[in-house]
Amino acid sequence: MNKLSARKILQSYGTILALAVIVLVFSLIRPATFFTVGNFINITRQMSLLVIISLGTTLVMSINEFDLSVGSMASFGGILAALMAVNGVPMPVCFLVPLLASAVIGAVNGWVVARFKVLSFITTLGMSTVLSGLTYRLSGGATIFQGIPDSFSTLGNLRFGRLPLLSVLMAVFVAVFWFLMSHTTLGRKLYAIGGSEETARIAGIRVKKYKIIAFALCGVLACATGMLVASRVGSANTTAGDGYFLQSYATVFIGCTVSRKGVPNVLGTLVGAAILGVVANGLTMLQMPTYVQDIITGGIIIFAVIAQKLGRGDAR
Repeated sequence: MNKLSARKILQSYGTILALAVIVLVFSLIRPATFFTVGNFINITRQMSLLVIISLGTTLVMSINEFDLSVGSMASFGGILAALMAVNGVPMPVCFLVPLLASAVIGAVNGWVVARFKVLSFITTLGMSTVLSGLTYRLSGGATIFQGIPDSFSTLGNLRFGRLPLLSVLMAVFVAVFWFLMSHTTLGRKLYAIGGSEETARIAGIRVKKYKIIAFALCGVLACATGMLVASRVGSANTTAGDGYFLQSYATVFIGCTVSRKGVPNVLGTLVGAAILGVVANGLTMLQMPTYVQDIITGGIIIFAVIAQKLGRGDAR
């Protein structure tokens, strides 16, 4: 195999090969517990929420922007849905109202960024602070668990045989947004904006409109994640979504290496979440402390960047 062929393989399949190697290593170390159908189903459930919120960050990163409010939005969604459930609001309304509110908030993020040319990480950092304060005001800073009806936990815990509903929802979201980004005008315009905003504007693309759409969808997906977290554990916490913020961007960043162009993409995001999910699952089985998982996750991100650079031939 010549050097050029090796680069092409690394560029096209390096991240997927890395996932296969990680699975192989844990399978050899814990064959009786890790390499089982039940555990792989469990991994899909564990990574499902990360995938859903990461699809939102994928959309925003596709237009070359960032949304730092996704963690706070997830916490806000969980708290608002749980409070409504405790107060006897019909369950469909409990889940619909937070989604609508998050769409509006996300749209405001997009409008400020597009209209006033403000850096997205500054705008969304400010919105994150606002949402954190609002979430604290709604909950009084307390975890909401008393009085939550059993029906609230259905989405997070329902199973179809051995298959969790969360895994099914993850597959549906991935399929929908893969089609959206790969086979619709919306997806093509978002990528065009991410490639060159000025060129997209000259081509007649309404940049402000599509930035607002991207941020609104990101907010909805973050909110949906927070509500599903609350549903799964049967309680809502003011900081429940914080842990998903950095992980969602790590997932998308790893996923960028799946694409030859190095752009955010839905299938790459799924692979990135799978890598983080498999690592977390395997290290838990090995009873490794959390900081070891953080070190290894950071190493995986660095390796993914190097692999993409080597695949492109950029490394010198």
